[in-house]
Amino acid sequence: MQASQPDDRLESGQIRRRQVFYIPGYDPFPPRRYRELYRCEAADQARISGYEISQSPRTGAGPYGWTVRAEVGGASVTSDVLILEWSDIVKSSMQAGIAATYLLLVRTAWTYLSTGVLFRLFRLRAGPGIAAMYPVVMLLGQLAIAALAALLVGWGLAQLLPAWLAYPLGLLVMPPILHGFRRIDGRFFVHYLLLDFAFTAKHKGRNPPELEARLDTFAAQIAAALADPALDEVLVVGHSSGVHLAVSVLARVIKGGAATGHPKLAFLSLGHAVPMQSYLPQAQGLREDLRFLSTSDALFWLDVTAPGDGCSYALCDPVSSSGAAPKTGKRWPIVISAAFSESLAPETYRKYRRRYFRLHFQYLCAFDRPRDYDYFLITAGPLSLAERFKGRKSSASVSHACYLPKSQRMP
Repeated sequence: MQASQPDDRLESGQIRRRQVFYIPGYDPFPPRRYRELYRCEAADQARISGYEISQSPRTGAGPYGWTVRAEVGGASVTSDVLILEWSDIVKSSMQAGIAATYLLLVRTAWTYLSTGVLFRLFRLRAGPGIAAMYPVVMLLGQLAIAALAALLVGWGLAQLLPAWLAYPLGLLVMPPILHGFRRIDGRFFVHYLLLDFAFTAKHKGRNPPELEARLDTFAAQIAAALADPALDEVLVVGHSSGVHLAVSVLARVIKGGAATGHPKLAFLSLGHAVPMQSYLPQAQGLREDLRFLSTSDALFWLDVTAPGDGCSYALCDPVSSSGAAPKTGKRWPIVISAAFSESLAPETYRKYRRRYFRLHFQYLCAFDRPRDYDYFLITAGPLSLAERFKGRKSSASVSHACYLPKSQRMP
């Protein structure tokens, strides 16, 4: 879709004022990181695609955000982008010391292994399963390096001291080595990934109480936006583990009656990792929310993943793969691919191909060869999500496979 050309659907589905709520994944960074990412990438996409877009600070109370103004095909649009923040909860879950981290490693591995979840996730998609094993292998490798260093130091000291004293003294080098590995975790994301999986696995699929309370707050904020007659669209965007949070939030909004008669509610899920939580034994609440949302006529739900993103369950229907699809009446989501290998120039794709976390954020970035998925036209352009993808069907390669035990699937 070329943004610079007039769209025949413009009159029927034009948006003049939009509210965007963005729910991040497990991310300790402040919301301004997303503001700067949006500013830089929107400018690049506008230059590539031939439309105008600008960004300014948002005024007024409420969550942190910014205002976007776009001129597309002769249409002017104003969108407020708000970040529904839970980074403080993430930060508090990342305070574990070295010893506590290895205890978390054992507990998390036991949760996924003893329940059989890890093997089922590998059957669903190998990429995220490998991502789950990555911190286990790396942390054990770091521990082995530290232990080897302790052994060598102990051996050296044993040339001067009694062995019973030398080798225990050698163990003193292990903590600084392990702390050193943690200080450079920004390069390898080993501790970050483990803490992410540990947070999900801690309650075996249920959200902790503090997060549940935050989701109630998010639902109230979205409901208030739906009651604003000046808004033409209320768009909720969930990325990564923010997708399953958005599912639960939107289920609350709709069950609470805020979306009744509001076809302007839309949901864009990006790079989802829903099975990492929905496959856990205590995730019944999430599976119920998935089923409820999949049949609702109060919203439009588009799910976007890409096979090049090894951190997501690419082209896996998050409802069907979680055993939550009803026998009849399923409407959502429409599942499409962002097709990184086609929508990025070959040199760009080669540049990011091995940078897995960068690719996981590509959904929020500019594309060299945008197709029908353009994050900035969706969040700031003149067409609603429902109008932009009107009549679109899910990609033919979408998987509806589910490997949950029948006892855990929705009846």
